[in-house]
Amino acid sequence: MHLSPSEQKAAIEAAGLSAIASYNQTDFVKERVAVEVQFGKYAFVAYDLFVKHMAFFVGDVIDVDVEILPMKELQQQMSSGVAYYEGKLYNLIREGRGVPAVPLVLAGVAP
Repeated sequence: MHLSPSEQKAAIEAAGLSAIASYNQTDFVKERVAVEVQFGKYAFVAYDLFVKHMAFFVGDVIDVDVEILPMKELQQQMSSGVAYYEGKLYNLIREGRGVPAVPLVLAGVAP
């Protein structure tokens, strides 16, 4: 995780394996804070919180993640399957301390 992409590729190929190119991106990172505005389906929010931003955190790119979601009032005006702030907040609280392992600010927006 702490190697550059070219160093990772070299190490993988030196072990006789094939490297697979991939990447993570977020809406933006500034001063070690990642910000993601997520008005997509439930699965995308879970991916943001438990995979994408974990890679940035473990890779020492960020210190905190900000995830912006629609509040229920706005979500009701959107297509089906969109995650909403109150639901994700409840799920995070139910998981307990240390989940997600990345320091997180969860924000909700309403119309």
